[in-house]
Amino acid sequence: MGFDDLLAANAHYAASFSDTGMAGAAAKELAVVTCIDSRIDPLKVLGLAPGDAKIIRNAGARVTDDALRSLTLAHNLLGAKRICVIAHTECAMVGTSETELRARVANAAHVDSCEIDLLPVDDQLATLAADLERIRTAPLLQNVTDLGGFVFNVRTGALTQVL
Repeated sequence: MGFDDLLAANAHYAASFSDTGMAGAAAKELAVVTCIDSRIDPLKVLGLAPGDAKIIRNAGARVTDDALRSLTLAHNLLGAKRICVIAHTECAMVGTSETELRARVANAAHVDSCEIDLLPVDDQLATLAADLERIRTAPLLQNVTDLGGFVFNVRTGALTQVL
């Protein structure tokens, strides 16, 4: 398949592109951690435009060490004073175990073991609370003004603040 479709789409985009002069800082002083699920368009979900927020995505919307690294940079260097973590309904990471995920990956990759922690989620709200606590207690994120945990419903489009 390659990338010809992407390059063609980009050529169309670039043909009408005009540099807005937008800065690299988060115009709405917001950083968002959310899942890689393709059903989630964080800018649309939050009524934002490009440049408004720093978007950090990973499987399960987890506040991993790498997410903390990105949040640290977004907060201290790129103006993100508010942070929201957005989990979602019907997440493939919820309700499975590390063993189950490793087996599925091994089956797909044809490799016997997985060298990384896949971070499945047993209890989505408890995990979200623990991830928010990681942010709250991170030494380099002490000046965050607002921190919230949310769940996005992939069937209705509704966003609910749960923490």
